[in-house]
Amino acid sequence: MVLSTIDQGKEVTLIDIRGGRGVRSKLYSIGLVPGVTLKILNRSGSGPVMIAVKDSRLAIGRGMAEKIIVE
Repeated sequence: MVLSTIDQGKEVTLIDIRGGRGVRSKLYSIGLVPGVTLKILNRSGSGPVMIAVKDSRLAIGRGMAEKIIVE
């Protein structure tokens, strides 16, 4: 499944990032690496997806969230 389809309040594990080197590099630099657990804080309409990763809260744009594969 892709990150943008996960319901608010759910915890998931990042499996893969489907994007080019630039996208992967950017996400890796903010702690989004395979194996990390994410919690969906807010997934409203067409806006960003708010997630919690370890002790951080991040806003991921909808397009980028659709490249993040989770289970």
